[in-house]
Amino acid sequence: MIRNCNILLRRAVNRSTLISRRYLSSEAILDRIKQDGLLCESSIIDGEEVYGSNTFAVQDPATGGVIGTSPDLSVDSLDQAIGSSLAAFKTFKRVPGSERSDMLTRWRNLILEYADDLAGLITFENGKPFNEAKGEVMYAASFLSWFAGEATRIYGDMIQPMSNSTVRTITMLQPIGVVGVITPWNFPAAMITRKVAAAIAAGCTAVVKPDSETPFTALALGQLALRAGIPPGVLNIVTTKSSLAEMGKMLCEDPRVRKISFTGSTAVGGLLMKQSSSGLKKLSLELGGNAPFIVFEDADIDQAVSAAIACKFRGSGQTCVCANRIYVAAQVYDEFVDKLTQAVRTFVVGNGFADGVTHGPLIHERAIAKVERHVQDAVALGGRVLVGGSRATGHASELFFQPTVIRDATNKMLITHEETFGPVAGIFKFSSEQDAIDAANDSTVGLASYVMTKDLSRAFRVAEQLDFGMVGLNTGLISDAAVPFGGVKQSGFGREGSKYGIHEYLTVKAVSVGGVVY
Repeated sequence: MIRNCNILLRRAVNRSTLISRRYLSSEAILDRIKQDGLLCESSIIDGEEVYGSNTFAVQDPATGGVIGTSPDLSVDSLDQAIGSSLAAFKTFKRVPGSERSDMLTRWRNLILEYADDLAGLITFENGKPFNEAKGEVMYAASFLSWFAGEATRIYGDMIQPMSNSTVRTITMLQPIGVVGVITPWNFPAAMITRKVAAAIAAGCTAVVKPDSETPFTALALGQLALRAGIPPGVLNIVTTKSSLAEMGKMLCEDPRVRKISFTGSTAVGGLLMKQSSSGLKKLSLELGGNAPFIVFEDADIDQAVSAAIACKFRGSGQTCVCANRIYVAAQVYDEFVDKLTQAVRTFVVGNGFADGVTHGPLIHERAIAKVERHVQDAVALGGRVLVGGSRATGHASELFFQPTVIRDATNKMLITHEETFGPVAGIFKFSSEQDAIDAANDSTVGLASYVMTKDLSRAFRVAEQLDFGMVGLNTGLISDAAVPFGGVKQSGFGREGSKYGIHEYLTVKAVSVGGVVY
């Protein structure tokens, strides 16, 4: 069944009459989102609402309740979406950069207008506290602002002189074509805008396959994109649960798709790379992390604790740039551990819509089982739990885990070699600068890393030796639209955001002109 999206898009709401979130129940928030036309239980293909014969339930991890259903589409629908994007690309690539910039700006403004609705959807689907979800919405909007500016600054070069004095060469930057975008559940809004904004700014079209845990946020963004005047087919969003592998394979192997942008696990990234190899498809892969967080003896310990909390426990530890291994100099080890433990004791675990809650549930049972396994392994190998260490009981679902601090961690533990992706901070002790660098680099992945020190020479010396795509010096927050986001080693390649991000969606064409004479 297909209906025109404009049926819902014409619904208008006087935003000034909306009641503050803190006075609304979660049911009232969901009702408001529905009234605004932003709970879309259909995929979006060529500007139309597409309903499949099969659906899957989308659950709230905080309660286990069903938020709604989403179409469980097949590869036939994906084929239709790719065809729509290809048809749209033939005209959209010729749209002036200034017009693409205006589209992105209008989309950004609508996201800000409906920020509470989008944050509510994120809290329902993902479980993160509402204020944190609202922060993600602002972060998502920032990429639209950034790439709206970049859309008007796609410059080529003039190459002169050349070996042949009668020839001049100019370079053109042109959009690569249809882009396949595969996004994760942990940042269901920001991961879409970070990729799609760059693609649209470059003149590309996109087919998005959001994670089946969080499709509603993606579809709400798609609805707002249509309201912003982004043409049908430029952004298609296809949902599925039973055909995840088949759709990923099709995006990689279909010659109409010229690029894949994926955020997720290293294992899946490797599979997508293999599947894309026959067509030599351009890839951007932002994969797993195992971030070290190094606290030197000269660091401001209070600042280090605040930074560790910011990058370790955000999203209940479910971010790819989370501090996964916290290395602390022996001279300040006990002080840091004590202060971190005291801070973690103040955390409030619960439903993200409740006032005062700082940490929500984990996304699903597999996630919480992995966290339990890491804690049990650490304790068995000599680690000592100072706070937390088990599931948080007394909640509507069993997906809550107590924020945890474990001291006396060693490199024999699973938390050293696997990304925990949960609210567990293992604290390691080191005795020398080189020991800290060697321990930090002892990883097959290299996404984010963090260094806390007052010594400027040490800061640069250590940052240059860390084998990671990003280094935070005296900060636990490194993500920003202006910053190139990406890793090295098995954390993938390519950069998102920043002035470099748009180049992932462009090709360089050289045009040589002969017959120049004086």
